Amino acid sequence: MITEILSELLTGVAHKIGYEKEFTVILSNRPELCDYQSDTSFQLAKAYHKSPMVIGTEMVDAINQLEDFQDYFQEVSFAAPGFINMTLSDTCIMNKLKDMMNHDKFHIKMPDRIETFVLDYGGPNVAKPLHVGHMRTAIVGESIKRIIQYMGHKTIADVHLGDYGLQIGQVIYGVLQSGKTKDEITLEYLEEIYPKMSALCKEDDTVKEACANITKSLQDGEPTYRELWKVILEISGNDIKRLYQYLGVSFDLWQGESDAYQYIEPTEKLLKEKNLIEESEGALIVPVKEEDDAVEMPPLIWQKSNGAYLYGTTDLATIYEREMRFHPDHICYVVDNRQGLHFEQVFRVAKKAELTGAGLEFLGYGTVNGEDGKPYKTRSGDTPKLDGLFTQTKDIFLSKKEENKDKTEEDIDKIVNAILKFADLQNSRDRDYIFDIQKFSNTVGKTGPYILYTYLRIQKILDQASLKEPVTSTIYNEVDRNLRLKLLELDKVMVAAFTERKPNYIADYIYHLADLANSFYQSNHIVGLEDKTKKNDWLYLLTLTNRVLKEMLYLIGIEIPTFM
Repeated sequence: MITEILSELLTGVAHKIGYEKEFTVILSNRPELCDYQSDTSFQLAKAYHKSPMVIGTEMVDAINQLEDFQDYFQEVSFAAPGFINMTLSDTCIMNKLKDMMNHDKFHIKMPDRIETFVLDYGGPNVAKPLHVGHMRTAIVGESIKRIIQYMGHKTIADVHLGDYGLQIGQVIYGVLQSGKTKDEITLEYLEEIYPKMSALCKEDDTVKEACANITKSLQDGEPTYRELWKVILEISGNDIKRLYQYLGVSFDLWQGESDAYQYIEPTEKLLKEKNLIEESEGALIVPVKEEDDAVEMPPLIWQKSNGAYLYGTTDLATIYEREMRFHPDHICYVVDNRQGLHFEQVFRVAKKAELTGAGLEFLGYGTVNGEDGKPYKTRSGDTPKLDGLFTQTKDIFLSKKEENKDKTEEDIDKIVNAILKFADLQNSRDRDYIFDIQKFSNTVGKTGPYILYTYLRIQKILDQASLKEPVTSTIYNEVDRNLRLKLLELDKVMVAAFTERKPNYIADYIYHLADLANSFYQSNHIVGLEDKTKKNDWLYLLTLTNRVLKEMLYLIGIEIPTFM
C-alpha cells in the first residue's frame, strides 16, 4: 500500500533527525495541492514541546536530502501550520503500477493468517414471499463474502432460513382450515394464505393462540404438522433458491432454525452450568443487563412459559453448533438494523456462556425507501415482491432506448442485476437509501449501467488496438496521471472494505475509476495514434484499468454483459 510505504519512509527520516514517532501518511484531501500528506508534526509538537512548523520544516528538509528522493517524490513541501505535502514522482507511480500489473491481486497486502468466517445472511422466513427488503441482506452479504474470500480468508455462508417460527404455525393453521391436502399446496397458495392468516391473528386472539400451539407442537415433532411443514419448506425453499440464483447469491449451507433444535439441549446445559438461566413467570430467561447500559436491556427469553423456543434460543444453539463444526474466527450476521437489540442480547449470552471464541459481528443494514423517505412500496401501497421488482427494473431499462430491446435475455439479466446491486451497494450498508429505478437505470451518472458502458467501451478500444509490450514508460498529461493515481488507491480501498465489512467503499471506487477512465479515453484518442510508445503506454494503462474494474465488479456481484 502506497500510504504504508510513505509512512515507513517518513518514520525512518524522523528517527534519523531525533524524533521517535511513527509518521502516518494519508491520501490528500486537496489533490490540487499534492497527492499525499501527513499531519503527524502536530502530534510530535506536543511530545517534544516544539512548534509543528519547526518539526514539519525539519522533516521536509531531511526528506528533500534523501538520495533516493526521485524514486518516490516529485516534490515535498511544508504547508502551515504543520502539514507535509507530497507529490509522487512519475517513476514511483509507474513502478507501483507495474507491481499491480504483475500480480494476480494487484499487489494488495494479504493477511498473515488465514481466518474462517461464518456468514449468516439472506435468511428469509419460509412461506412468505421475498420482497425488496430481502434483497439488501442477500446482495450485501454476498458482497461481504466475496471481499473476505478475495483477501485470502475462508468463508462458510449460511442462509439460515426462518423455518420454525410463528409464520409456519399460521400457514399450517390456514391449510388445515381450508381442508387442502399436502398435494394441493402450491407456491401461489402459500403467498395467498400467509397474509390472510397473519391479519387474522391480529384480529382474533383465539386464532393467534391456536397458531402458537401449532408452532409449539411442530417444534415438538407432531407428525401431521411435520408432514405439512416439509411440503411448505420444499415449495417455498425452491422459490427462494430461484430468486437468489437470479441475484447470483450462493450459500454453502441451506440450514434453518429447525436445524438448531438438536443443539438446544447441550447449549442449555452450558448455560445452567454457569448459572445464567433464571425462571420468571413460568418462562426461562437469561439476564444480560450491565451496569453501564445507557438504555434498557431486557433479558433474553430462553423458553416461553408454554415450553416454546424463540429466535434467541435457536440463534444461541446455532452459535454452539457453528463452534462445534467449524471453529470459526468470526461469525458475521448481515441483518436489519432493527434487530440490533436482539443480537446484542444473543452476543452477551454467548460471551457469558463462552459458547465460542469467535468474534461475533452485527453487520446491520438500513431500509430501502421510496422518494417519500418511507419503506419502498408499489403504487398500490404493497411491499414489492422481488419478482415484480426484477420485472419492473427490466421494463424501465428496456424503455430507455429502442436498441435495448435487441439485447439477449442473458445480457438484460446482467444489466438488471447491475442496476439493483450498484444502487444498493454504493450506499453504506448501515444507512437507509432512496430507491429510484429511473435514476439508477441511466447510462450516465453513478449507476451500474454507466460502469458497464465504460468497461465495454474500454474493452472495444483494447480489442481494436491490442497491447504489444506490457510495459509503461511515461505519464503524458494530467488526465493520464489522475487515472494512474486512482489505480494506486485500490489497496487502501480493499483493506477498508474488508476491515469495516462495507462494500460501498469498492462501489464508490469503481465509479470514480470508471469516471476517470471515461475522461481519459475521451481526451486521449488511442486507436489511430501513430506514436507507438505513447499508444502502448495508454493501452497498458487501460488494460490495467479494465482488469481492476472487472475484478472489483465481481466483488459487488456484478457480471459484465456482451453489449450495452
